[in-house]
Amino acid sequence: MVSSPVLKKPILLQGHERSITQIKYNREGDLLFTVAKDPIVNVWYSVNGERLGTYMGHTGAVWCVDADWDTKHVLTGSADNSCRLWDCETGKQLALLKTNSAVRTCGFDFGGNIIMFSTDKQMGYQCFVSFFDLRDPSQIDSNEPYMRIPCNDSKITSAVWGPLGECIIAGHEGGELNQYSAKSGEVLVNVKEHSRQINDIQLSRDMTMFVTASKDNTAKLFDSTTLEHQKTFRTERPVNSAALSPNYDHVVLGGGQEAMDVTTTSTRIGKFEARFFHLAFEEEFGRVKGHFGPINSVAFHPDGKSYSSGGEDGYVRIHYFDPQYFEFEFEA
Repeated sequence: MVSSPVLKKPILLQGHERSITQIKYNREGDLLFTVAKDPIVNVWYSVNGERLGTYMGHTGAVWCVDADWDTKHVLTGSADNSCRLWDCETGKQLALLKTNSAVRTCGFDFGGNIIMFSTDKQMGYQCFVSFFDLRDPSQIDSNEPYMRIPCNDSKITSAVWGPLGECIIAGHEGGELNQYSAKSGEVLVNVKEHSRQINDIQLSRDMTMFVTASKDNTAKLFDSTTLEHQKTFRTERPVNSAALSPNYDHVVLGGGQEAMDVTTTSTRIGKFEARFFHLAFEEEFGRVKGHFGPINSVAFHPDGKSYSSGGEDGYVRIHYFDPQYFEFEFEA
């Protein structure tokens, strides 16, 4: 067991007043987008942590963020009952899609032309996944998606586009995983490997696999096409987020106990470290301390040389791996 795979001093990003809800790199990895339980959407240079700009317009907590393939557009979903499309460079709001309840997840498809977002089940409204084609301005103007999928049983808590944009993979409050066709809206595959809410889903670089993070204290690896369960990474605390390294068989997990219980424990036993597991052996090989509260979102840089974590403490930390990490061989 290696105690810490990261030695260089992290870059600390201070741009939010409330807990971080999601962090996301663009495809090249030069930019890092961060959203939190405040209305601010920030974008940073990942290399030095300099703040590039802010997308202003939301009036509530922002739950999700995504950037398209060529980083032209940014998509955000918020508790202010809206999903918004922004011009990445200028920060101008290009589209405002109003909803009946909070927008929990959002994402661009592979081509960047189609967006999907899911809304919460609240205030008498059920959970929906909506699909808009950005090439058709009438859909945006009339606020009418070309397809809306109702989720009657348990609400969607995380969702991503599957390979080639043919489906979306959604994780639910009850622990189920569904694959919905982006053409017909039907459920293509349904599995239940988690016993509690799925907090996060992240795909591998080649989109053949994805990792889930759950309140049942585990993260699990699945095949993107068949949803076949392949590996399980076990901890003793809820897992809020998990990410796959693009160039090693490594997975990083972030979590900690429920935010409301945090005041009752010291940071030493709060289990607020990012934890590194070997993908094939399901063995933990390192931990990185730093946050003063649960980690809510983790992301690997697309080049695999660094990773970032966003916490309940409102900070985002960018960690660069030291050379030891790249030479580390797992003793099987």
